[in-house]
Amino acid sequence: MTPQSSQEVIILGVTHDGKTFRPSDWAERLAGVMSQFRPGGALPGDRISYSPWCVPNTLDGQKCVIVHVDLREAEPLAWSFVMNFAKDNDLQVLEACMLPDAGATPAHASATPKTNPTT
Repeated sequence: MTPQSSQEVIILGVTHDGKTFRPSDWAERLAGVMSQFRPGGALPGDRISYSPWCVPNTLDGQKCVIVHVDLREAEPLAWSFVMNFAKDNDLQVLEACMLPDAGATPAHASATPKTNPTT
């Protein structure tokens, strides 16, 4: 479903018909169910927190859940659950990839500008 360059899948709280998905706390509920699926697994006595692989958020004013593709490799059944939740509820799913910071200098770029030897 996601190409190799995609690092995250965003499940929007909007159906394919453009309707807002209800209940209004669906993203927090879904992320709460997924909280046990995390790098290294949940440990006894850990405080409840969202998994870094499945985090509620907002995008353009709409609730969403950001799901990292590492979940697919580590917990295939959990990945299937989240993707089927989106499918069963007719929610829009977007693929996302990391973009470099606008102000960041790429590792292969020189810190000083090169001059043209003909000038």
